[in-house]
Amino acid sequence: MSLKYAIIGCGRISPNHVAAALENNLEIVALCDIEESKLDSTIQNFNLSNGIKKYVDYIEMLDIERPELVAICTESGKHGQIALDCIDAGANLIIEKPIALSLEEADMIIKKAEEKNIKVSACHQNRFNKSVQKIREAIEENRFGKLMHGTAHIRWNRGEDYYKQASWRGTWEQDGGALMNQCIHNIDLLRWMMGDEVIEVVGMTDNLIHDFIDAEDLGIALVKFTNGSYGIIEGTTNIFPKNLEETLYIFGEKGTVKAGGKSVNLIEEWQFADNLDNPEEVKEKYHENPPNVYGFGHNPLYANVIDAIKNDKQPYVTAVDGRNALELVLAIYKSASEGKIVKLPLDKCSTLDFKERFK
Repeated sequence: MSLKYAIIGCGRISPNHVAAALENNLEIVALCDIEESKLDSTIQNFNLSNGIKKYVDYIEMLDIERPELVAICTESGKHGQIALDCIDAGANLIIEKPIALSLEEADMIIKKAEEKNIKVSACHQNRFNKSVQKIREAIEENRFGKLMHGTAHIRWNRGEDYYKQASWRGTWEQDGGALMNQCIHNIDLLRWMMGDEVIEVVGMTDNLIHDFIDAEDLGIALVKFTNGSYGIIEGTTNIFPKNLEETLYIFGEKGTVKAGGKSVNLIEEWQFADNLDNPEEVKEKYHENPPNVYGFGHNPLYANVIDAIKNDKQPYVTAVDGRNALELVLAIYKSASEGKIVKLPLDKCSTLDFKERFK
């Protein structure tokens, strides 16, 4: 039996979700967007059947269609409330990153989903990259020995044209800046690989050349993890003239790894003291070349969530994982804003706390 599926928000990222839904044989029952033209173009682009219902009001859609799985692909600031409404309606969820823009909303999503036994997956699809899965395997097999430090670099370009496509982009109310929108995938990977638990963060953020947005176009941070290792984050949308790279380095006493490419989809360094595998063979085997920075991860993420729903288990990327990535970005914002080290865990924090940051 295929699950009844609906998508809320038919903007820039939605084609990846629709394609993954079709690939995984979901029964697409409805599309929802406040702009009807986007609904029509989605149906046309994917040659979807005329039987698929179109809605501009997601509450009405939930009430009438009763989908079993919903993808939330709206502007980031609306993710939290829509997720809570979907959980109330009994729908399992895939929420585009970030899971919400406040920790309070993220915590409400986690709590309510647990109470109602609803599966919620944060869409950090790069965890499913072949390269990332290979690195994760090495972490879990303790091949690095003592972890020393890891670094996440996101050196991308976003110009005024990108921000003009949607008025919510770059606003504190609905988006945040480079770290929250473009860099959160790699920040998620760094936290996950280095042990997840963070003690403290020190960050600096600035808006150097994007005076048409409210939030940052550059963020730099140092992270101290509970296991004694460190992280370095460098994220920017200022790179001339186009996206340069997204890289993840992991340094341990017995191993060095670098993943690079458009979206950490290539292994570029693979050195381990145990010599269990041939570095050149690993680089060749765990190599993907996606057409864009979104990579190939949506399809396996969908497959995993469907399996989690059908077998009543947690998805590979949980709502808690989504909260962890959100918390780290907010901690960087808080440190940069206050000019001091921020201790984790954080209980309360939101992008709205930084509304006057670059005024």
